[in-house]
Amino acid sequence: MDRIILWSLLIIGITLLFSSLRKPPIKNWILIFFMSSCFSTFLGVLVVEKKMLEYPVRFLSNYYSSSLLYEYLLFPVVCIYFYQTTYRSRYFNIVLQCILYTTVLTIIEFLFERYTELIKYHTWTWIYTFISTFLLMMFIRFLMQLINRKERLI
Repeated sequence: MDRIILWSLLIIGITLLFSSLRKPPIKNWILIFFMSSCFSTFLGVLVVEKKMLEYPVRFLSNYYSSSLLYEYLLFPVVCIYFYQTTYRSRYFNIVLQCILYTTVLTIIEFLFERYTELIKYHTWTWIYTFISTFLLMMFIRFLMQLINRKERLI
């Protein structure tokens, strides 16, 4: 069953990625995708190597101990949608939407931890997931805002 969930998430992630890249400015969406992949991979590897959590069932398990699917596809796609939905929002609405996105991701991870072999917490908890995801999404959001502001000045 866990493999079916992984393959389903892969198909959903690829579909959402292509859907998110359909409207301009595509340059921003691609930049968000790669930035969030980079930062989430960095944090994910640290957490897995410190044995705070593990991914017993994962793609390419002989080569990677972290979740490639989440760190390289699903989280970056969610970041793209978060940025797209907050593109013209004020600070308060950005924070509210980030809380909403983070809550959904945390609930899904918690359910996967509880009912599947996709993720197992050791010293990690859902609170750490919520805080780290929230901070990472806000960081990427404001980094993009800074990049776009600098671009307009040139």
